[in-house]
Amino acid sequence: MNLKELAKFLNLSQTTVSRALNGYPEVNERTRQRVMQAVQATGYRPNRAAQRLATGKAGSIGVIMPTAPGRDTDLHFAEFLSGLGEVCLSEDMLLVVTPSRPENEEMTFRKLAAGGTVDAIFLAYIRRNDTRIDLLKSLSLPFVVHGRTLEEDPDFPLLDIDNLGAFRDAARLLLQLGHRRIALLNGPDYLTFAIARRMGLEAALAEAGMATDPALFQHSGMTDENGYRGMMRLLDSAEPPTAVLCSSILLALGAVRAMNQRGLALGTDISLIAHDDVFPYLKPEHFSTPLTTTRSPIRAAGARIGERLIGAIAGGGEEPLQEVWPVDLIVRASTGPAPAETKRVRRKAG
Repeated sequence: MNLKELAKFLNLSQTTVSRALNGYPEVNERTRQRVMQAVQATGYRPNRAAQRLATGKAGSIGVIMPTAPGRDTDLHFAEFLSGLGEVCLSEDMLLVVTPSRPENEEMTFRKLAAGGTVDAIFLAYIRRNDTRIDLLKSLSLPFVVHGRTLEEDPDFPLLDIDNLGAFRDAARLLLQLGHRRIALLNGPDYLTFAIARRMGLEAALAEAGMATDPALFQHSGMTDENGYRGMMRLLDSAEPPTAVLCSSILLALGAVRAMNQRGLALGTDISLIAHDDVFPYLKPEHFSTPLTTTRSPIRAAGARIGERLIGAIAGGGEEPLQEVWPVDLIVRASTGPAPAETKRVRRKAG
């Protein structure tokens, strides 16, 4: 069904139907509801090119997907896009995912803005001294950032979680349990979420009058393999940790594999707290020893950013400039009192 046929079906003019579909205020609410009910009943979908000519809107949100040879698939990003995509689908918005080399992202943003193919842009994985944010401020498109810079008072629209507070609380729990050598398997050290999580651990140690030991920290991509290799290195050290914080449940998966290989009992010989409690395909309660976690609803964050972007495109009511969500600490069996002496089981040859 095209617009002409839909208008005939409703006994309305094409102009009225078009304005109802595109949110023009001069269309009364009763007529708008009637049009929307007919859209659902008939399966009508607007012609995007005609809609763009009529409204000046492309009806789409732009997302850049960093890609490069050897770059690991980012399951966190995929989970975020699921939430964003659900909102776009419910609001009949397109999600335009554009691949780009990381070093070319600013040029890609410029192309998206100049091409008129998107009405708003989303930015993730904020870096230290991130120049992309100043670029987005200079473009004539609404945008929302998932994450924060390290400055105290950011002046751009964002949604983030309290990364520092989450890892400070997790470290405090371990300190209360008597742990004094706490390791950190973290994300890349140039990303601000990873910097904030390290700062959270360091803040808890400072409160306890303890210095940090850089030898206990690893920054890497958040994969099972990096978790395994990092945990093996820590267990082989002269003074292995009695507890470890993992910035992702994927890192925790590899760390637990290393502990099992060394014959260590999780929660007894060594404690572990992981971030991410909401992956539908990797649930912390389903590990052989259920994992203590800091819970962050990444799919819900994607949905919320979708709502904010669509609201900005429509010129809706005022949204808060910054949203920072608290993070829950979910205690399960992977944390326990610090052992008197950690077992060391060397890797078997071959």
